[in-house]
Amino acid sequence: MTPLVSILIPAFNAEEWLADTLRSAIAQTWPRKEIIVVDDGSTDGTLAVARRFASHEVSVTTQANQGAAAARNRAFSLCQGDYIQWLDADDLLSADKVSRQIEAFESADTERTLLSCGWGYFMYRPSRAVFTPSALWCNLSPVEWLIRKMGQNLHMQTATWLVSRRLSEVAGPWDVRLLGDDDGEYFCRVLLACDRVRFVPEGRVFYRMVGSRRLSYIGQSDRKMEAHFASMQQHINYLLSLEDSARTRTACLNYLQTWLITFFPERPNIVSQAQALARDLGGRLELPRLSWKYDWIRRLFGWGLAKRTQLVLRRLKWSMLRNLDKAFLQLQGTRVQ
Repeated sequence: MTPLVSILIPAFNAEEWLADTLRSAIAQTWPRKEIIVVDDGSTDGTLAVARRFASHEVSVTTQANQGAAAARNRAFSLCQGDYIQWLDADDLLSADKVSRQIEAFESADTERTLLSCGWGYFMYRPSRAVFTPSALWCNLSPVEWLIRKMGQNLHMQTATWLVSRRLSEVAGPWDVRLLGDDDGEYFCRVLLACDRVRFVPEGRVFYRMVGSRRLSYIGQSDRKMEAHFASMQQHINYLLSLEDSARTRTACLNYLQTWLITFFPERPNIVSQAQALARDLGGRLELPRLSWKYDWIRRLFGWGLAKRTQLVLRRLKWSMLRNLDKAFLQLQGTRVQ
């Protein structure tokens, strides 16, 4: 029998994007699929948008706001699929993404093979998405995948994965305690349960950059800092459980060093924990450094103002780029008419 693929979409205040996301899910060329949208207590028109698409193939449910991880767990509890396609409410799939990966599954060794694909950033125009291959864009063992991710500060976007139901059940539910990097922690557990990662270059995911509104944006949120560091600790434990060696410890140290600036100097308790963890790994962390554009502010006015300036200017830059891209999209629409 043709396998059923469940496309699971958690949605919170995604009124502006959800229709496009649902169209990309419905447009999947794989013939047997179910699409489940879980509205996580949105305060805008997200639920109304989702209900416009309700059909025998698209089901919509709503719950009080509990966070993305809880919405994903609810979606999984409702699905019947042999394979799971996670899809955030503002991202897009190429029409043949699922089909390409299912074809790869048919030649895979076991149900424990985990499939990934390429992904690219975009704002309003998917045609302008930038696909930049990384060291994760190839077939890898679970331990090698984690070494590259953590040692080189790389990641795969959530929707790139296609996961068998067996792997999903072994990995367990999403961690509802994590306000950020819940996807990173979750897919670490999927990786621990899989026997290999197979990269399918023909599939594509379009990752919409929505600035500070995206779940992964940390900024100066204490709760998100705590969640991210908790996820980092889990990452390290997971990698060392697969292989405790000089190369895995080096990857863990690089991982801690890269992200230290996220917590420094606002959260000295987390910085102290990171330094202690580095010592346990047989290394030490250097104090983080700012680029020359902001280091002079640090020297004159301190770390606090320098980091706030960096965050504000980055938000302004992305806001300007998004507005420009949106204007080009509207101009293209006018020309088509």
